[in-house]
Amino acid sequence: MTPSSLSTRLTLFALLSATTFYFLYKSRRRCLKPLKHLPLNPNPRPGKLFFLTQTGTSKALAQRLLDLLSSKNNIPFDLVDPHTYEPEDLPKESLIIIIASTWEDGNPPQNSKFFVNWLADISTDFRAGNLLLSDCKFAVFGVGSRLYGDTFNAVARDLGKRLRGLGATEMVPVGEGDVDGGELENVFEGWSEKVVTVLKGGLVMENENGIVYESDVESLESDDDDDGEGGEDIVDLEDIAGKGPSRKKSVNVAETNGKLDGKREMVTPVIRANLEKQGYKIIGSHSGVKICRWTKSQLRGRGGCYKHSFYGIESHRCMEATPSLACANKCVFCWRHHTNPVGKSWQWKMDDPLEIVNTAIDLHTKMIKQTKGVPGVTQERLMEGLSPRHCALSLVGEPIMYPEINALVDELHRRRISTFLVTNAQFPEKIKMLTPVTQLYVSVDAATKDSLKAIDRPLFGDFWERFIDSLKALKEKHQRTVYRLTLVKGWNTEDVDAYSKLFVLGKPDFVEIKGVTYCGSSATSKLTMENVPWHSDVRAFSEALALKSEGEYEVACEHAHSCCVLLAKTEKFKVNGQWHTWIDYEKFHDLVALGRPFDSDDYMALTPSWAVYGAEEGGFDPDQSRYKKERHHKSKR
Repeated sequence: MTPSSLSTRLTLFALLSATTFYFLYKSRRRCLKPLKHLPLNPNPRPGKLFFLTQTGTSKALAQRLLDLLSSKNNIPFDLVDPHTYEPEDLPKESLIIIIASTWEDGNPPQNSKFFVNWLADISTDFRAGNLLLSDCKFAVFGVGSRLYGDTFNAVARDLGKRLRGLGATEMVPVGEGDVDGGELENVFEGWSEKVVTVLKGGLVMENENGIVYESDVESLESDDDDDGEGGEDIVDLEDIAGKGPSRKKSVNVAETNGKLDGKREMVTPVIRANLEKQGYKIIGSHSGVKICRWTKSQLRGRGGCYKHSFYGIESHRCMEATPSLACANKCVFCWRHHTNPVGKSWQWKMDDPLEIVNTAIDLHTKMIKQTKGVPGVTQERLMEGLSPRHCALSLVGEPIMYPEINALVDELHRRRISTFLVTNAQFPEKIKMLTPVTQLYVSVDAATKDSLKAIDRPLFGDFWERFIDSLKALKEKHQRTVYRLTLVKGWNTEDVDAYSKLFVLGKPDFVEIKGVTYCGSSATSKLTMENVPWHSDVRAFSEALALKSEGEYEVACEHAHSCCVLLAKTEKFKVNGQWHTWIDYEKFHDLVALGRPFDSDDYMALTPSWAVYGAEEGGFDPDQSRYKKERHHKSKR
């Protein structure tokens, strides 16, 4: 054989091979199984719509889907709590839809543990076989958070695998909703529409990667037949047997992932809308400010907040703000109902601290101006309110996450605005690096590892170690420090001994003990008024906690209206029998300006008698006017 004839044969072989592989690739792209209908089962037995829920989110989504199926499309389904369902009845079902939340550490919610475990056991039982659910069609939608990494929607994924392994036909691929990504509603809506399409007899194609819907077929065919230009879409022979190229137009990352200049915006349009609906003013891409009800109250001469009673803050001159709307916890008592973003580290675009301070003050003063003409607001108090002297960095989220928090605090102090910063005890290193603030709070929402996990629902796996290290870091601070306890009846009001043991770790100057504020139930929190302690309950808890300290702390102040009590270090703040929990703010700013080390007792001031624990006023400033709203209740007939 001559070299030329050998070369010709090799060329022909290569062309034939390429042609063969090309047609194999084309057929593979289309489908491995022909188009088919998935009609409704003629059996009148309604389908079962299960909700696996812990906080109510999955149940709310399931109810919405039930309305879409039953009311709008006349497809009969029963809404089922798996806790009340006998799993052995599954082989009798012809249609199953499951809305499944993934709870802590990738586990199923409490109401579905038996159901999920039964399914896991039966799917690995050789006696059941892979045809147990062969007459059943199913769909699964997962509710979780991508911030939990590998366990994101683990329950939903596992359920899909188990049901397929038992022979059930998957109507649509497992849907994956992210409660912290801002797109849960849209993703669920799109997934629900595909479920309805299939149940109403819509065409589907099955391939090795899942299911393609009738609505997608046209675009798939046009992709295959597109002979347009674009050299980047030419298929290399080595890639033909692998995954084919996508002919979708490349989209700017900023348009799809909420990123700008390579960095994500913390506040997505959905989060912005939710927060603005609640009265927040969004600053830049990650900060916010909101006028407090106590600010409005003292502007009207109707009393200040507990910080006015405990520390001498002028509530009408206090600005509530945060440089970070994100948080590392998802607390059950969050009064923002988790409409703010969450995260374990700073991963967003970062705004300039000077810009944040300037904008916060500007927006705050605009809100103050809107109170002009409101009954009780005098010209004097209005003018004072336009010059904020205090900043409560506790609006929402975790302010200490902001990388430039020290620069922001310094800027506030430069303007002689005091700083009350609250951290959720998950960033001990940030506490160590924090510049002096007027008063530093650490939220101590529980006294044991299990109860902290249940109440705060932290993102970090080592949340308890972080919590303990945060308390220890507080001990090294020289300025005023506070443990802030939020009492939730039925959750954390029985742990007096455990709380007292935490005192030695941080040696706080003060311990604020406050009853939880009820802000209504939501899909993420099922707290009711039954969980709100009375002021008498808070007093009893506080007295018991002070007693456990064996004299190191005493009950110093109270604010009955806020259901709040203050413990203070006896040796440091009780001078000659009189409490000195108030703050000399001018002295504080002078000490900061000197740039030398100073301690919390260097800027303390005498507490007025009306704020002291047990006083007849109950912490209400007598210079203010009490106002009780008249309530007219309709008589029952």
